[in-house]
Amino acid sequence: MAKINLKLLKKEAQKEIKKTRDLKGLNEVFNKYLGKKGELSLILRSLKKLPKLRRAKIGSEVNELKDFLKIKFEQKAEEIKEKIKQKIEEKEWIDITAPGRKPALGHLHPLTLVKRKVEEIFQSMGFTVIEGPEIETEWYNFDALNIPKDHPARDILSLGKTLYLKAGGLMRSHTSSVQIRYMEKNNPPFRIVVPGRIFRQESTDSSHEINFYQLEGLMVDKNISVANFKAIIEEFFRRFFGKDTKIRLRPSYFPFVEPGLEVDLICLSCQGKGCSVCSQTGWLEMLGAGMVHPNVFKSAGYNPKFWQGFAFGMGLDRLTMMKYKINDIRLFYSGDLRFLNQF
Repeated sequence: MAKINLKLLKKEAQKEIKKTRDLKGLNEVFNKYLGKKGELSLILRSLKKLPKLRRAKIGSEVNELKDFLKIKFEQKAEEIKEKIKQKIEEKEWIDITAPGRKPALGHLHPLTLVKRKVEEIFQSMGFTVIEGPEIETEWYNFDALNIPKDHPARDILSLGKTLYLKAGGLMRSHTSSVQIRYMEKNNPPFRIVVPGRIFRQESTDSSHEINFYQLEGLMVDKNISVANFKAIIEEFFRRFFGKDTKIRLRPSYFPFVEPGLEVDLICLSCQGKGCSVCSQTGWLEMLGAGMVHPNVFKSAGYNPKFWQGFAFGMGLDRLTMMKYKINDIRLFYSGDLRFLNQF
């Protein structure tokens, strides 16, 4: 049997235990020396060939070394476990003095922000905010507004822009229908604005959508003129954009007003130079308006000899585009958070 050097074995085992950094490595070192096929187990098995006295002496020394190494392995295991525990505690440690993380909160859509701002401005000028149904009848959407049967907007075929429903009725193409509903139940004088969603068959592009928001305005009294309308709409734009803005009035035709006119706002996206938003004209049509047609008053039960007033309708989407310099109306309905989170 080869000479057994337990001192050297003890020194090597201690060195390997000390170098170990994790429990897996420590287990491998344990098996190397104290396992069933480890160094000390092999030594004990080989003692049967030695004389009795020598066998007893070496066996005693091997058992002492085994006990010694077991203690060293236990101490090293506790040391490794304590380091692991410290790392976990450091990772999970919470600084109670640190400011809390703000939860992600929702916010108002830019169209809602503009709608509220517009309502606030008109309310400050004495207007009342009124709402009405999105599904309408032909009477309120067309007939009562003096829109003739052969008007292109009423064409059920592809030429028309109105969305008719199979079960009857239609999706309102303007919020003007609400002015008839209001006048049927209320006596003048009054001034109202009607914000809401409207629907039209449109070829979508940077300035057109099939679903958008409109604001209808109506003021009725005994002595109302276009001058009153011009003063109110100029004041509205001044408050809305926070500065004087250039507008122009153009004669136009709408069945429900006489005379009719259109109001253009200088394009704030290009400052009148021409861009895709304003179709390279430098101007953007913001609203149609005019003095309420006598036939509309008659439909509501008013006597046009005693009452007169103006009506107007503007797109809230276009107002929002002008205010925030947005060049594509489709962004409002895209659901793209990269766009919406800017507001």
